[in-house]
Amino acid sequence: MEKIGEKFLPIGTVVMLKGGTKRLMITGFCAMTEGNTEKMWDYSGCIYPEGTLTSKQTCLFDHSQIEKIYYLGLSEDKEEKEFKQKLKEVIENANNK
Repeated sequence: MEKIGEKFLPIGTVVMLKGGTKRLMITGFCAMTEGNTEKMWDYSGCIYPEGTLTSKQTCLFDHSQIEKIYYLGLSEDKEEKEFKQKLKEVIENANNK
């Protein structure tokens, strides 16, 4: 099982954030809020088990905010490995700007 310290957890992973009361399921990576392109969040997610009820309920959070992993999403395959490599490159490029 992946450790909390290892970025990026797979889509479908269910986590609890530090100080949280409701679990979240990871649904995406490298999200930004509308109107603020300065901050890139590590993950986007939805509440679990309810899922996304409206588009305004997307949760944005960073890897460092995760306190506990309840369920690890889809195991890593070739497609995910390639995607994570591209994701790391995007983040490195964004951090170098």
